[in-house]
Amino acid sequence: MTKPASAAATTAAPCPSLFSDSGGLARDLLTQDLLAQKLAEAYLTVRNETERRAAPLTPEDQVIQSMPDASPAKWHRAHTTWFFEQFLLGEHCAGYEPFHPDYAFLFNSYYVSAGPRHARHQRGHLTRPGAEEITAYRRHVDAAVVKLFHEAGEDALKAIAPLVEVGLNHEQQHQELMLTDILHAFAQNPIPPAYDPAWTFPAATRTGDEIRAGEEWVTLNEGIHTVGHVDDSFHFDNEKPAHRALVGPVKLARNLVTNADWLAFMRDGGYTTPTLWLMDGFATVEKEGWQAPGHWREIDGQWRIMTLAGLKPVDPSAPVCHVSYYEADAFARWSGRHLPTEMEWEVAARTGQLNDAYGIVWQWTRSAYSPYPGYRAIEGALGEYNGKFMVNQLVLRGSSLATPEGHSRITYRNFFFPHHRWQFTGLRLADYAT
Repeated sequence: MTKPASAAATTAAPCPSLFSDSGGLARDLLTQDLLAQKLAEAYLTVRNETERRAAPLTPEDQVIQSMPDASPAKWHRAHTTWFFEQFLLGEHCAGYEPFHPDYAFLFNSYYVSAGPRHARHQRGHLTRPGAEEITAYRRHVDAAVVKLFHEAGEDALKAIAPLVEVGLNHEQQHQELMLTDILHAFAQNPIPPAYDPAWTFPAATRTGDEIRAGEEWVTLNEGIHTVGHVDDSFHFDNEKPAHRALVGPVKLARNLVTNADWLAFMRDGGYTTPTLWLMDGFATVEKEGWQAPGHWREIDGQWRIMTLAGLKPVDPSAPVCHVSYYEADAFARWSGRHLPTEMEWEVAARTGQLNDAYGIVWQWTRSAYSPYPGYRAIEGALGEYNGKFMVNQLVLRGSSLATPEGHSRITYRNFFFPHHRWQFTGLRLADYAT
């Protein structure tokens, strides 16, 4: 799995299924024993990665909720466990009794059809159950799930395998959130703590030779392209249906925008020039007092950034991160360019010519998060996973340094509100091609 320590960078290209190197589980070709073994291995691999990411945190660290959009690490560990208890054990394991009668209320997130739940903004109020009790909860559910794999019949295993895969990808999303949420919490601390003192920001692949050769842009001629997920390898429902879209003429920057680029924007009054900003964006700048990207601090005239290794000098050559859509859009306007649409990003990424498309920062697009033509949410409680959020948010593409290995793919649609910037979010520019 991706390590959030010194080897943290996720450099994965579009990744295959957790269950198969060929991109799919091929459930119909596996014997019962082999299918049970593969399910157990994939399940425990992901579950153990969650605990590895939580290991550097003290019990006190695991309680904190630094803002309503973030959640405590302890809650992430418990919620992902509740997911398997609720949807796998509760619905497919006869006679299973929940570990604790109150945990479904405490650790449900937004699945309204699954029952009532504790308010999101109050998750940090839960000093109990403690971190060790959540460890016991995870172990209890893990033992029951692995037992289910080995005792279920062949037909039952094939039926639950897709649900397991959804649950594991869901947990990987929370693994990323664990790091971004604790980083936000640590950034509020004046002393400032390090999650992992050995952690380093992943190196970008930008080279001067590319720029001198005039190859800093990837040009897309006008054409109709298929976008969206086209096969049966794992994907979330918001990545389908695959459909045809007119793209171009447009060109996308091969490289991500860097801190040096951003510092030039700041020196030129980027945060104080209202004509560069959307109205809501500039109102947010004034309300929040933004003068720089998130987690930046000016100390003795020098800019520093709060990282997983603590407070570090801003590296001019590194891709800028912790910027909102509002900031990305203003920077693009200051540059005389714009942000790409998600369709343009996907088509350009398929050429293999975008540097650092994965593994450093999620990249803002100017596409509203909305359903693809013909989209239908899946039935049942899991239908609440994506579809009901398709309003007022913007799409990001790629993946970040906190994204677990195996969780990136070219059709992945991440989405956040335009003011959000506590994630590892950055940008690449687009321009009209003539």
